[in-house]
Amino acid sequence: QVQLVESGGGLVQSGGSLRLSCAASRMVLDHYIIAWFRQAPGKEREGVGCISEKEGTTYVHDSVKGRFTISRDSAENSVLLQADKIEPADAAVYYCAAARPKELFQLTHTPTCLEPSRYDYWGQGTEVTVSS
Repeated sequence: QVQLVESGGGLVQSGGSLRLSCAASRMVLDHYIIAWFRQAPGKEREGVGCISEKEGTTYVHDSVKGRFTISRDSAENSVLLQADKIEPADAAVYYCAAARPKELFQLTHTPTCLEPSRYDYWGQGTEVTVSS
């Protein structure tokens, strides 16, 4: 059974950094478009950023641009979300999701890659708590 597992969440001070990881079993993440989403209590799930399956093109939401970076660690079959200069508004459960390339053909540099409906596989989430 295909499974995505997020890790790296925890308590961080405002202004601090965290690195979240999305690992997979029974799927090679390099073959999929991977996105990070987050959901804060009482709010809708929102897209954070995505990375394409080949050249590693990324797109990040304006709310995290310049602070969050998405990258691949192919050797570890994982996708990383480096979160720097964390703000209280970043507190949420963070999820990674995988989509087949055909679902977002040539769209991984656009906001379309942050539409949850495009993604077939989801992890269970890792929680990020921010202390001010």
